Amino acid sequence: MKVLISDSMSEKAAEIFKKTPGIEVDVITGLKPEELKKIIGAYDGIAIRSATKMTPDIIQAATNLKVIGRAGTGVDNVDVPSASKKGIVVMNTPGGNTITTAEHAVSMMLSLSRYIPQATASMRDGKWEKKKFMGKEVFNKTLGVVGLGNIGRIVADRALGLKMHVIAADPFISPEVASKMGVEIVSLDDLYARSDYITIHVPKTDDTVGMLNKDSFKLMKKGVFIINCARGGLVNEADLLWALNEGIVAGAALDVFVKEPPEPGDLLKDDRIIFTPHLGASTEEAQENVAVAVAEQIADYLVKGIVRNAVNTPSVSPESAPVLRPYIVLAEKMGSFLSQLGLEGLDQITVEYQGEASAIDTPPVTVALLKGILDPILEEGANYVSAPIIMKERGIKIIETKSENAQGFSGEITLRARTKEGERLISGVIFGNGSPRIVRLNNFPLEAFPEGILLVTTNLDKPGVIGGLGTTLGENNVNIARMHLARDKEGGNALVILSVDGVVSPSVIEKLRKLPHMLSVQQVKL
Repeated sequence: MKVLISDSMSEKAAEIFKKTPGIEVDVITGLKPEELKKIIGAYDGIAIRSATKMTPDIIQAATNLKVIGRAGTGVDNVDVPSASKKGIVVMNTPGGNTITTAEHAVSMMLSLSRYIPQATASMRDGKWEKKKFMGKEVFNKTLGVVGLGNIGRIVADRALGLKMHVIAADPFISPEVASKMGVEIVSLDDLYARSDYITIHVPKTDDTVGMLNKDSFKLMKKGVFIINCARGGLVNEADLLWALNEGIVAGAALDVFVKEPPEPGDLLKDDRIIFTPHLGASTEEAQENVAVAVAEQIADYLVKGIVRNAVNTPSVSPESAPVLRPYIVLAEKMGSFLSQLGLEGLDQITVEYQGEASAIDTPPVTVALLKGILDPILEEGANYVSAPIIMKERGIKIIETKSENAQGFSGEITLRARTKEGERLISGVIFGNGSPRIVRLNNFPLEAFPEGILLVTTNLDKPGVIGGLGTTLGENNVNIARMHLARDKEGGNALVILSVDGVVSPSVIEKLRKLPHMLSVQQVKL
């Protein structure tokens, strides 16, 4: 397998790939889009920073690409929907530059308060302007943190160390959790009204683009300072200039911009704003951390199938992989098994985790189950990335439930599929040696190995059916490896699952269907 490193990053990334058996690495930086498009088809993985743009047309040309690894937090330069539709895992390295970015925001706040960049420029011009650059203390001031994620929390912690009052707006953090951090949770409007300094730490989404605009500036107290080291476009740059001229904003510190690098203009000319060229993650420590992390993640995925820090598929850590892998295999086979038996008019899937299975990290298992359902019914197949998207596009509702109570087995997964013909059900367990078993199919309790070629038959519970099956298969040179039997009640309906050594021809299956008391015969390939 081949990996391309297309942006400048620590040499340790290439070293990791070179030391990984089965992986070849090329380091080609500074590629123009058309150049990347010509060569991307040769690679299974690509490691990027912010310079490479993985646009839809480049992703379309990436015929062998399995993973895009971003050495950094944001994936604004990757068209994630296009990658997902092609089954390409998109990874980032969210922890590698968290401290660095938080420290940069605090540095910008302090530099802004004491006019350090402006004073430096003044002295370079041979001036000594002590009165002009009279600063402000941050001690006892109120810092408003918009977004209390990993970076926002570190900023808050450092601000508390500076003896600032910290308030935060984040709808996903409870007041109780924030209180333990020494932070007060408030509404966004309240934050605007109370803060002496406002720092933004939210992702760039349709809801957050331009969130600091003329309307929000009007809610702020006069003399507020604005810091943005998160994403360009969160601050409306034209409205920021308006707020500065209106006397609402006293100064601003920007590390990120709508367009990078920004066009020459009024923004860059305004000496009330200090700038850095997207340096939030630019420390030696952080760049080495994210380069090592992205290389390890890509290598682990390509060689071992381990997914970490993926933005478009649930992650599986190396620690949890040994536990999850058998469940993932089981779930995918359960989905495929039931799908091959027929799920016409499927509109809802319920996945139940019971007993020990309820304690595992269930999202990757559920995704595997969805993949199993879709693979047999789509010409192009499905994968762990595209399966949830396809289900959503088809309007199929996914429900997941957990219960610590076990019913019959210590840990069990049940799939209930609602179709126009009624509910279809399959349950599976993992035995102690990591071996998957199917333990229920619709109304039939059983114990079957979900592997290889299986013949699934239903029949009336009458004598002679098993003999007829064995005789017919034997006469047609089909060897039976295993046989699993079940019935719903004595004299009712019965189920037979036969493991056979090869694919059974349609003509033989037709002969089986004509046997006395036979209700259905279907072939399943797992």
